[in-house]
Amino acid sequence: MKLGFMSFFIKAVVSALRAVPIINSRIEDDELIQNHFYNIGVAVGTERGLIVPVLRDCEQRSFADLERELLSFAMKARSGEIALEDLQNGIFTISNGGVYGSLLSTPILNPPQSAILGMHKIQERVTALQGRMVVRPMMYLALSYDHRIIDGREAVTFLVHIKDCVENPTRLLVMP
Repeated sequence: MKLGFMSFFIKAVVSALRAVPIINSRIEDDELIQNHFYNIGVAVGTERGLIVPVLRDCEQRSFADLERELLSFAMKARSGEIALEDLQNGIFTISNGGVYGSLLSTPILNPPQSAILGMHKIQERVTALQGRMVVRPMMYLALSYDHRIIDGREAVTFLVHIKDCVENPTRLLVMP
């Protein structure tokens, strides 16, 4: 099984949700509900539009297992064979507009979830590193969130945590 980078982002999101638990919540009626599970939706493009299958219990799954299920969901979604229960009970969504060439966008919340991560095209960019100009592959990330629940500080902390996990993936390998 070839590992793609989506499983790393899923694991990074789980780690960030643990670090900033307010993002792992939702509003039902007038009550704030804290989720204590990690069912992550990953947007899949089909001829009929975008759908979001949900990978359950991501904190307990291996990278390879997540990649296998992602591939299975993508095939089911594109063939129209995805089941309704495969689309339910997600607590957070990841959308990768980068596969379509998007450099930056504002992903739209998937209610009742409180946040969604938008990933964008990996592109070489010039950056400063220890006083030198270097070219590095970079990706912009965007987090849309429900401001009734999440403040800017929590959103930025969440994004920085994801960045740290992706840039130092060994953290994800030892994640409990």
